[in-house]
Amino acid sequence: MGLKPSKKKLSKEDMQFLKKHTHFTERQIKIWYQGFMKDCPKGLLTKSKLMEVYSDLFRQGNPEAFCDHVFRTFDHDNSGHIDFKEFMLAISVTSAKDPKEKLTWAFTMYDKNKDGTIEKSEMVDIITAIYEMLGCSDSQEPPEERTEKIFKKMDVNNDGVLSREEFISGCLDDDDLRQMLTVDAICAP
Repeated sequence: MGLKPSKKKLSKEDMQFLKKHTHFTERQIKIWYQGFMKDCPKGLLTKSKLMEVYSDLFRQGNPEAFCDHVFRTFDHDNSGHIDFKEFMLAISVTSAKDPKEKLTWAFTMYDKNKDGTIEKSEMVDIITAIYEMLGCSDSQEPPEERTEKIFKKMDVNNDGVLSREEFISGCLDDDDLRQMLTVDAICAP
């Protein structure tokens, strides 16, 4: 995304870009940058480093597959690493107060093949990854069944895929459905 890997100081151009495209102040961006450079001295977050973070957060499960989905979604330029700009854009959208912004990001993660729709197989893959990450028991609703329920509620035009509009609208209109697609609630009985 344009950040030079070994930069020690954030350029004025990068600061202006981040102030314009995130919800953070200049001071907050500087604090995030210091922490990012401390954890990633080369200025690049690797998939293995992200996996370390997720492994610490989700000790009871296996976050590897979910981490792959998150990494793919955040690595906008497909470089194999996440630079500071990509990192801050990701933090900004995932911490946004606007539910539409968060749901747009979630849609992007679910749409693995980037064709602008979510297919059932893509939804099953993500839900399976979430189950594995959270260490859900086998007694939970199988990902395929959960996906069928989601599609029955969201696929308004019955074309077998979810458009961005169907996904966002379905989540905004149905609290239970929104909870179903939230990592914290996906394993709730």
